[in-house]
Amino acid sequence: MIIYSVTVTIEAAIEREWLDWMQRVHVPDVLRTGCFAGATIYRPVEPKSDEPTYVIQYRCSSLAEYQRYRDDFAPALQKQHSDRFSGRFCASRQILQET
Repeated sequence: MIIYSVTVTIEAAIEREWLDWMQRVHVPDVLRTGCFAGATIYRPVEPKSDEPTYVIQYRCSSLAEYQRYRDDFAPALQKQHSDRFSGRFCASRQILQET
């Protein structure tokens, strides 16, 4: 099992709009690529942050499936997010493998 984990810190003023868009549009669009078996959005409890932070974890069966997403779908989907929330968020990504 591979986890594609995306941590996003956003401006408090857009938190509700961002979360709504992620739940209704972005995460479903990512899942529609067929590369992932599911996704969960988390709000970290500790450590506390001054700005809203979320972790979205997408689950896929293999590194090859993640790489297919990265190569074929990620650029366009990430551009949609960046265009909509430009300058109002900071994101980092991590690939985790179950042992």
